[in-house]
Amino acid sequence: MHIDADGLLDSVRFIESPNCDERPKHSSISLLVIHNISLPPNEFGGNGVIELFTNQLDQHAHPYYQTVHELKVSAHFFIRRDGSVIQFVPCTKRAWHAGVSYWQGKPQCNDFSIGIELEGSDITPFTDAQYSALIVLTKCLCDYYSIKDIAGHSDIAPGRKTDPGPYFDWEKYTAPLDRHIIKPKSIKT
Repeated sequence: MHIDADGLLDSVRFIESPNCDERPKHSSISLLVIHNISLPPNEFGGNGVIELFTNQLDQHAHPYYQTVHELKVSAHFFIRRDGSVIQFVPCTKRAWHAGVSYWQGKPQCNDFSIGIELEGSDITPFTDAQYSALIVLTKCLCDYYSIKDIAGHSDIAPGRKTDPGPYFDWEKYTAPLDRHIIKPKSIKT
């Protein structure tokens, strides 16, 4: 896995999302934000997330879609249950994944973060294939960018967001990471 100068990974599928813009000048990428998403909620394997991130979600395809079809959201990466990775936004651009957020006293986490969505929910454990893909992706991103922290969406938007949820195993995720590269602050030690 390799990232090019435009912030694209060479070994993953790229589906361009329009829901992004330029990062502010002089902002550096220092945070990874882990999310979970499934559309319809708690259902896996469909194209709902892809359609949401590309503004093609049919509001009539599922009753829940009527509440979210007008949202303009995206993430840099989406990891399916089988471990396959889709990139929607180049890392050099600001994906719209965090919303109103704060980390280490800094607001607007989209400005300095990379968003990674896992296909999942707050009520379902994640798969081994997802953890494996997330670990490889994290190492690649840490090798290329000055990542200092990893947080869950719930850490940067407490009270507003709950993902990646109680079934996300932070230890399983971070144990294989080189501790000298990164020690996620979202883990209580």
